[in-house]
Amino acid sequence: MKRYLIVVAGGKGLRMGGDMPKQFQLLGGRPILMHTIERLYAMDNSLQVVLVLPEEHLELWSNLCKQYKFQVPLQLTTGGSTRFHSVQNGLAMIDDIEDAIVGVHDAVRPFVSQKVFDTTYREAWINGSAIPMIEVQDSLRHVVGGQGASEVVPRDRYRLVQTPQVFKLSLLRRAYEQRYVEAFTDDASVVEALGESIFAVEGNRENIKLTTPFDMMVARTLIECWTQQPET
Repeated sequence: MKRYLIVVAGGKGLRMGGDMPKQFQLLGGRPILMHTIERLYAMDNSLQVVLVLPEEHLELWSNLCKQYKFQVPLQLTTGGSTRFHSVQNGLAMIDDIEDAIVGVHDAVRPFVSQKVFDTTYREAWINGSAIPMIEVQDSLRHVVGGQGASEVVPRDRYRLVQTPQVFKLSLLRRAYEQRYVEAFTDDASVVEALGESIFAVEGNRENIKLTTPFDMMVARTLIECWTQQPET
């Protein structure tokens, strides 16, 4: 079974602040995007990586690769106007048999665990799809109209979704032949629009998406801990 990974790195990082897009900001002395790719590639060095970048970031990425001696082999393509179109472009780079498995991962999630990686690819091979999810820890309320009105909702019915979201290649290709609609917020929603069920697996809570300065504070602690001791 051949494994592919599409890493989508099209974010502008407006909530992170600073002039540098968030995927290129430094974490532990190295760009976040490099941490993400290197970590996943270390989990399976036969992994075929496709990186999707905005065209205006290609030169920056090339310079960073030289500066930080980045050596993971990958295919590079440009992104589209939305995440949906960026994944389409990534899929177009995969010229392979229909029974391969492909994952799609956020560029700014460098802390996915080996267990989640192995489980998502294994279960996608069995079930056609696998996405990691974690339980909601905080109480949830549903906003119902104006004036601050809200109502409680049972949090045990909800989950937070992470990446990599992994699918059989033939299924994901078919899903991304659909016309784009705004309801497509992730790959699972695109596949689900075909009428397909989505198989869920347990994610790891450290697998946060680095979006805000607070996230970066957490990430600095995580990377220090993960560097000092091996993951179990």
